[in-house]
Amino acid sequence: MEIFSNFPLWAALIAIVFAQFIKIPIKLIVARELSFRIAFSTGGMPSSHSAAVTSLTTAVGIVEGVTSTIFAVACVFSVITMYDASGIRRHAGKHAVVLNRLMNDLQTIFEDVRDWNKKEDKERREDLKELLGHEPIEVFFGAITGIIVAFVVHPWFI
Repeated sequence: MEIFSNFPLWAALIAIVFAQFIKIPIKLIVARELSFRIAFSTGGMPSSHSAAVTSLTTAVGIVEGVTSTIFAVACVFSVITMYDASGIRRHAGKHAVVLNRLMNDLQTIFEDVRDWNKKEDKERREDLKELLGHEPIEVFFGAITGIIVAFVVHPWFI
């Protein structure tokens, strides 16, 4: 039952949940669109990846000290995760956009040539997920979110 008193673990988990659900009102304000689905998808503002790893790192720093080896490990883990969220995953999402557009264009060409088997193939084809990564600003605000969550949650574990 000691896992329930593990402050760094809970700080990271709470940061993920908070970052995912805060996306709903942010999208409503920015895009004037109410979408509950965004809370269960990747991408968007703020980055829950960044929130989780910075909250974990901040909590480890609070508990173990910023000169500890485990804090150094958490810091490096956080940097790699945030780099991946804003770099590799974001570019994979851009590739997905192009591939989806290409597939749609090819689909149109094939439909014009023949009826494409009564459109059953089109209905079975699934688009690639395009919102995979984060813009740098989303990663930044995810990191800020994680740090704040760690400090807010910390008193619950004292």
